[in-house]
Amino acid sequence: MTLNRPLHLIMMLLLAIAVAGCSSTGGRKKGGGYYKDDGPDANPPSNLDQVPDAVPRIEPYASGANRPYVVFGQRYVPDTTGQPYRKQGIASWYGKKFHGNSTSIGEPYDMYAMTAAHTTLPVPSYARVTSLVNGRTVIVRVNDRGPFHSDRIMDLSYVAAYKLGIIGPGSGQVVVESIGAEEIRRLASHGPAAPPPQPSSATGSQPVAEPVAAAPVALTPVALPATPQPARPAPAGGIGNVYLQVGAFSQPANAQTLVSRINAQLSAEGAPPAMMEQANNLYRVKIGPYPDRQSALNAVQQVSDRIGILPSIAAQ
Repeated sequence: MTLNRPLHLIMMLLLAIAVAGCSSTGGRKKGGGYYKDDGPDANPPSNLDQVPDAVPRIEPYASGANRPYVVFGQRYVPDTTGQPYRKQGIASWYGKKFHGNSTSIGEPYDMYAMTAAHTTLPVPSYARVTSLVNGRTVIVRVNDRGPFHSDRIMDLSYVAAYKLGIIGPGSGQVVVESIGAEEIRRLASHGPAAPPPQPSSATGSQPVAEPVAAAPVALTPVALPATPQPARPAPAGGIGNVYLQVGAFSQPANAQTLVSRINAQLSAEGAPPAMMEQANNLYRVKIGPYPDRQSALNAVQQVSDRIGILPSIAAQ
């Protein structure tokens, strides 16, 4: 046992170094990721919204990355007991600065894969992450350790953060729920079931997750425009039927609250107004109409920067 102690200490030191990549304490770069000097590629794929969620499966835990460890004087004890995990807090994301670097379990980090880093969830494992801003939900594979900041509970890959609408803000309020072995077996036996009831947000809303793609897609790189074009209102006479959707709720009062907030923030920008639309027991918040799809696409970044929610294209 005495002979193994130095080796154990060396392994723990190497683990701390490996996972410290998610713990950079630099300030956020404007327009980029949460971490200093981080952000997206110069030419990110154009169809990130089609990237499917991670597919949960039962995998053996990585041995070294599931032992207790210490980073920045804080001791963390990963939970491999299979107990359910559910916590509300702030999630951030990490991108090109860490792309290709080794994760805590030795896999290369892929900013365009549906993965995440967590301090104590077993690795690898799976989690459901729901935005409390817009109700969007994704499923990620936890394969890394971090973030090592007391005010955050998860670091998302770039694409996972994109699908949750928190790329622009750099971070956002979410609920993280573990997906246990029993649920994984049920999904494997019976196929995907209806999503579970979504947690209430800070304003008492019941956001409803939007459906996500189910099949893998080939990512297509495109160049980003140098300067986002301003939003163009629909021409007089009501021409145009393209909208930007920014949320879906089960309670009309919460949808109307978001409508009021968006109109207050965008009124000086000359953008089309936000509105609430009811369909299939959901109250969707949309901005528009825009005269055509390209006009709506040109407005996406401007809207995201102003209200902190990444909208999606929705035809009337």
